[in-house]
Amino acid sequence: MTPAPQIAAVEAYADFLDGDVAVVRRVRLSLDEPAAALVVAPPEAAPQAWPFAEIRQLRDQASGGEVIVHRIGDPVARLILRDPATIRLVEARCPNLHRRPPAQNTGRLAAWAAAALASVALIIFVLVPAMANRLAGFLPPAGERALGDTTLEQIRTALDDTGFRPLPFCTAPAGTAALERMTGRLTAGVALPYPVTVHVLDHDLINAFALPGGYVVFFRGLIEEAETPDEVAAVLAHELGHVVNRDPTRIALRSAGSIGVLGLLLGDFAGGAVVLFLAERLIQATYTQEAEAAADAFAHATLAAAGIPPSALGTMFQRLLEEYGDAEGIVAHFMSHPALGDRIEAARRADAGLTGALRPSLDATDWRALQRICR
Repeated sequence: MTPAPQIAAVEAYADFLDGDVAVVRRVRLSLDEPAAALVVAPPEAAPQAWPFAEIRQLRDQASGGEVIVHRIGDPVARLILRDPATIRLVEARCPNLHRRPPAQNTGRLAAWAAAALASVALIIFVLVPAMANRLAGFLPPAGERALGDTTLEQIRTALDDTGFRPLPFCTAPAGTAALERMTGRLTAGVALPYPVTVHVLDHDLINAFALPGGYVVFFRGLIEEAETPDEVAAVLAHELGHVVNRDPTRIALRSAGSIGVLGLLLGDFAGGAVVLFLAERLIQATYTQEAEAAADAFAHATLAAAGIPPSALGTMFQRLLEEYGDAEGIVAHFMSHPALGDRIEAARRADAGLTGALRPSLDATDWRALQRICR
């Protein structure tokens, strides 16, 4: 026969919460040395064996005069030890008392975490773009214009190096008049969803972008880098294609929705990061390949109709690519779009369909004035 467990009787007591009822019961503690267990004997209930190795102390308790322990595998039962001798007894017998309990249900936690990440990805990459595309079709022109006004001011503020005033517009009268003549020539006969406003910002970035509501923004650096007015006109025609297709409104709504979701998750309730990120996204706007192809096709047709060779867009890209590589200025902006080499070749092929006489987008006097628009 198996001998009965040798239980050492000790005068040790503790308060016991079994987790089933909200009642604190006084229990007697004894040691089952052969079983390496602490025996908890509640009144009018069967004793419980708590293996020494499974007993853990709860951390971060408010009271410094007591020790609260629990047993691995029982998430609710608690022993509250107040007597110093009893505390020393438990500390002497329980080798893992101060170790953190092993993680429970890690597989389930990992599954929930993966599901949460998948849900966020679904919202950001599928639902938000779909809703943005649908909402862009219902947003009235006045609403798009207001969105463009606000975003343009945010961009001007974000790009100013001094931090005291928005980045200034370039408004030399002769240069402004030349730019208006170029814009009028390209938009003649085009069904625009709203009037187009073209600005030049006094910054050396080699870039241009479109904003909601009919805004097209050039940086001084692009105009200074261009060798002919036709190269500026080609970039303007491309951005006008985005305006006609209302692509900036879609990307603005998509970016705002995505970073709004991330702001809720990461705690940016004030929206400070939203402003800066939205400005950056619109400057370095990455549309879909379909939207870029449509803007390119619009530019080729518009340039041809205005008597300007579409290959001017490819010529500028090719020169910038050779001069700066594929990670600088406007080249970096367009490298996020369809393959740059394919777009250069497509612009050159568009010249094959030209009919009628060609003439520069600006005469020599207007071109000089446009180049000095920021002076």
